Amino acid sequence: MGPRMNNMIRVPEIRCIDEDGEALGVIRTRDALVRAHEAGLDLVEINATSKPPVCRIMDHGKFKYDQDKKKKEQKKRQIIVKLKEVKFHVNVGDHDYETKLRHAQEFLAEGHRVKLSLMFRGRENAHRELGFELMKRIVADLAEVAVVEQAPRLQGRNIFMLVVPKKNKK
Repeated sequence: MGPRMNNMIRVPEIRCIDEDGEALGVIRTRDALVRAHEAGLDLVEINATSKPPVCRIMDHGKFKYDQDKKKKEQKKRQIIVKLKEVKFHVNVGDHDYETKLRHAQEFLAEGHRVKLSLMFRGRENAHRELGFELMKRIVADLAEVAVVEQAPRLQGRNIFMLVVPKKNKK
């Protein structure tokens, strides 16, 4: 046994599980290390807090590889929800309004959250009630596909609102 194995033996006895998943019971740590070495595998500590600690004879490299593979698979399956923004002005034309509304509907159809912002310029600041009326109009037009998550609120020279896609109950 090399110096590395001697450093690993700090606990005289462990509860050991072999490579097939069968419990070997409580055995000496040195015996478990010899058994793992003969099988060409590693002795991996599973639970250090129990008395005696639980160890398993396994191929640690393959175990780590399988764990990484599972993580990558989970990452592929997760749905990434992005925050998209659509900007309006108080004096937006009808065609521009319809186009921006259509973009917001497309974002919502893809499952994204949409931040609707309205910016006041110059003298428009004197008529902020027009901005809130426009936001109410947007909410009414998006009512079929979206739910307001954050109500319109004034922040400096801007009004912000956050909408999320409606959940379809099937």
